[in-house]
Amino acid sequence: MDEKDLIQLWNRNRMQLVVAQFAPTFLLITTACAVPAIRAAGSFTVWAVLGILLASGILGALVEYSAAHEAQAVARDMKALKPKSAIAKTIGRNAIWLHAAKYLTPAIFVGIFVALALALLA
Repeated sequence: MDEKDLIQLWNRNRMQLVVAQFAPTFLLITTACAVPAIRAAGSFTVWAVLGILLASGILGALVEYSAAHEAQAVARDMKALKPKSAIAKTIGRNAIWLHAAKYLTPAIFVGIFVALALALLA
């Protein structure tokens, strides 16, 4: 692959990373706003909502991890090519920050999920 192909692949992985955050974020916000209504609907609804949040969060975390991991591989390949363009050099330097998407974002989800679970089950 040449530098242009790697930059396109980087951009595709970055877009996957962004899109993977939409559904879990929307569900967490919606659930946080609807805690009283969900609790009022009964325990089956509470458990269903927790299951939906958990499934969406796990899938979102897997996609985020995968996209970030692949983007880091693209950056390594780009560095090996001895990039000439400023954007390729910047990608190589910024790839380290993808560790936040791989580890920090899922950890934050877990914290929010636990807080919502406590609110729903209290």
